[in-house]
Formats: sequence, structure tokens, C-alpha cells
Amino acid sequence: MDVKNAIKFMLISTFAFACMNATVKHLIDINAYQIVFFRSIGTLVFTFTFLIKNNISILGNRRKLLVIRGVVGVTSMTLFFMSIKYLSMGTAVSLRYLAPVFAAVFAIFFLKEKIKPWQWAFFLMAFIGVLIIKGFDSQLNSYGLILILTSAVFSGLVYITISKIGKSDHPVVVVNYFMVIAAVVGGVLSIKYWITPTFLQLLLLLSLGVYGYFGQVYMTKAFQIASTNQVAPLKYLEVLFTVLFGVFLFAEVYTFLSIIGIVLIICGLTLNALYKRN
Repeated sequence: MDVKNAIKFMLISTFAFACMNATVKHLIDINAYQIVFFRSIGTLVFTFTFLIKNNISILGNRRKLLVIRGVVGVTSMTLFFMSIKYLSMGTAVSLRYLAPVFAAVFAIFFLKEKIKPWQWAFFLMAFIGVLIIKGFDSQLNSYGLILILTSAVFSGLVYITISKIGKSDHPVVVVNYFMVIAAVVGGVLSIKYWITPTFLQLLLLLSLGVYGYFGQVYMTKAFQIASTNQVAPLKYLEVLFTVLFGVFLFAEVYTFLSIIGIVLIICGLTLNALYKRN
């Protein structure tokens, strides 16, 4: 195992995702559908190139599940981008990470899995964090909260769909389906709200796909060279980087209790990940 390189890869990955979050926040004048469209186009350049270069079938094998994964994925992504316009970035990212909780609940019904008593305790810890953020953060926008929690629910469905797909299709095929569907949905829905971007906005929009692609690639590399127990908790560094971007670039303010809430969410989910893997 190459733990040192795995940590380096996860730092790159989480920083890339945080950069994407900050870029979306900066593009507040651009509607979420248009952001989804450009985010997808940017990544498709990489995925199509990879599949063609390696002679991998673009259509895949589990096509129905691939389409379902794409639909629930684009729904989650769109709602997340919408929520960033109403919530501080750190809060939005933290609440999005509730997805594994919803995935565990869905797994009971769709995958016939069981949740251990300790996992329920960890999930409770995470939800207490949500209640603290909601109850004591006077700046929390209720509409934004609904958007991000719904995004987390759909993200949980993404986990279930990917589990169903399993190893039947190459990971890049799965991502490619997601991005194609996102490009079509985002492109069609953005027609009514289209805003012609400035040159700077266009560069930022196209950079979203680059950040997203490299964030995914380096996260995958990290999981490939080290154990999940060593790598999985590092995913939550995205929250730290995003909070720092929010404070220094957008003058976002986090109360002491909202920080406590974010920490409880991350701790609950990290403990669940470690417990589940062990």
C-alpha cells in the first residue's frame, strides 16, 4: 500500500472539488441548468477521449441502470448547484454528504442490506448536526436547506444504482452516461434562462468540467493504492477547503454552533465509513 501517495491524491481530489464549488458560487448570475450543461461538456471531452482511446464501448452493458444513474445524478447535481446560491458553501457541502445515510436506508429496501445499531448511532450524530445548523444558524435559508437535502436524497439513490451496476461496466462508461444525460438535460432546461457568458464566465464554466474530472480521477487513484479505511475519511477535507474558500473569497460567516453542526455531520459519517469497512 502506498499511503503517502494516496493522501497526496486525496488532497488533490478534494481541493479540485472545492475549487469547483467555489467557481459555482462565483457564477451566481448564471442559472444552475446552464452550469450543469457546461460542467458536463467539460468532462465529456475527457471521458469520450478515454473511451475511444481504450476502445471501450460507449453504450455499456447495463443500459437501463446507466440511464437511471444519469437521471438521479443530474437531479442531485442540479439541486446542489441551486443550493449553493442560497447557502454558505461549507454548509451546503456538509449537508450533501448526508447522502450515505439516505443510501443506507435505501439499501434496506433495494439491496436487502441491514444497518447495524452502531450505524444508527452514527447517523443520529449526523442528523443532530443538521438540527444544530438549522436551529442555530440564523442565516440558513430554508429553501436552500430543502434543495440540498433533496440533493442528498438523490445522491443516495446514485450509490444504490452504482451498486446495482457493479462491475458490469467500466467506471468511465458510468461517468460518461451521467455527463451525456446532464449535458442534454442542462442544455434543454437552460434555453429559457440562457445568459450569454462573458469571456471570463465562459472560462470559469468550462473549468468546472476540468475540476470535476480530475477530482474524480485522483479520488479513484487514491482508493486503488490504499485501503478504504485510510482513504475514505479524507474525502471530508473537501468541506474544510470549501469553508476556507467561503471565508476568504466570499466573506462567508460561520457561527460557532454551525461549525459544531458541520463537525458532528462529518464525524458521524466518518465513523460510519470506518465501522462499515471494518
